Amino acid sequence: MYNENRCHSGKVNRGWGGRFGGHHHGKFARHAEEMFGKGFRRVPANIEETDESYIIHLFAPALVKDDLKVVTKDDVLTISYTPKEGAESAEKFSRREYSNGAFERAFALNGKVLSENISAKYADGILKVTLPKNPETNIPAKDIAVN
Repeated sequence: MYNENRCHSGKVNRGWGGRFGGHHHGKFARHAEEMFGKGFRRVPANIEETDESYIIHLFAPALVKDDLKVVTKDDVLTISYTPKEGAESAEKFSRREYSNGAFERAFALNGKVLSENISAKYADGILKVTLPKNPETNIPAKDIAVN
């Protein structure tokens, strides 16, 4: 997952970590920097873990479902949204706190997911992507007795 942390100097450190993978700067972090620098907006995501799967809940209201794209390639899940040209409404907002503009999020899977069984559903402003766990790489925690 894409993490953003502040170190003691106040500088923002960005890297990929979390359930699916590493914690160091890499091509995905640089890719995200490039994307956000070109007008892509940041959309929040929650990640739920069950015994059988990881579920990404991406909060992105007022989208056209047909303009959403969920792709896996090289063990990376990419979720993107590109509205059709002129899709922005002509309404004049006196205040606007959310947008339905373009975004992209990428999540490193690190072999922990059965990519061929991923499913996605968009409803009530939430894109829910279910990633079934790969049983060969998701070993349950084991309690070790302390003597």
